[in-house]
Amino acid sequence: MDRTERVELTNMCQILDGQGNVLVQEKVSPGWSGMTYPGGHVEPGESVTASVIREIREETGLTISAPSLRGIKEFFRDDGSRYIVFLYRASRFSGSLRSSAEGRVFWMPEGDYESYDWVPDFDAMRRVFDEDALSEFWYDRENGLWQIQLL
Repeated sequence: MDRTERVELTNMCQILDGQGNVLVQEKVSPGWSGMTYPGGHVEPGESVTASVIREIREETGLTISAPSLRGIKEFFRDDGSRYIVFLYRASRFSGSLRSSAEGRVFWMPEGDYESYDWVPDFDAMRRVFDEDALSEFWYDRENGLWQIQLL
């Protein structure tokens, strides 16, 4: 039995400044726009942690250190491939904040989530970042419809 599968690996990072603010990104990707945390793809041959450090530097100008893995988000695509997002948190960083072609980045008060238009399913994903009892966000197909599962 072949247990291999096609997988696309990505990352996302919740960056806290220690003063009650979280870094957010106004994403401008086709088909997936709105507010989110910055992140991107794991390149071939790159470690997952190295990828989140690189992506944050490219998209925000900040160099994070000691990012901690908070959990994962995953789902299956119609072609049978799996999409995995490694969810990190960081509170140590250096550099100067700057936006990129991926979208505008800025500091937002941590509790101000209702004031912005977020990417789909962000509320559930944010729970994995914020709640220690959760480590996985995934979609399960029930009666032909995709349902969010938090574990």
